[in-house]
Amino acid sequence: KLYTNSIEKHFCIDHKRRVNIDPGYITPERLVLATGKNYSHRIYLRDGIYADLTLIFKKGSFRPLEWTYPDYATSQVIELMNAIRKRYISQLREGA
Repeated sequence: KLYTNSIEKHFCIDHKRRVNIDPGYITPERLVLATGKNYSHRIYLRDGIYADLTLIFKKGSFRPLEWTYPDYATSQVIELMNAIRKRYISQLREGA
């Protein structure tokens, strides 16, 4: 997240962010993103960065949580994350 913050700053115009990069990881059970904003459900990692549980996989699909940012709760993002999860599981089975 510290590195992506520097990329975001590089593309700022008049101190306004033009790109937003959210690093994280996906597992068969969850999507976790890194954030610089603390909140009760976030776990501190280091250097002012927290882990945010953003989506959980339940009943055949990723599901947003009450704190999930609206852009990650859209049907388009959910479909994309489901497709990424499916491919990831396939790669795990193939030993990739």
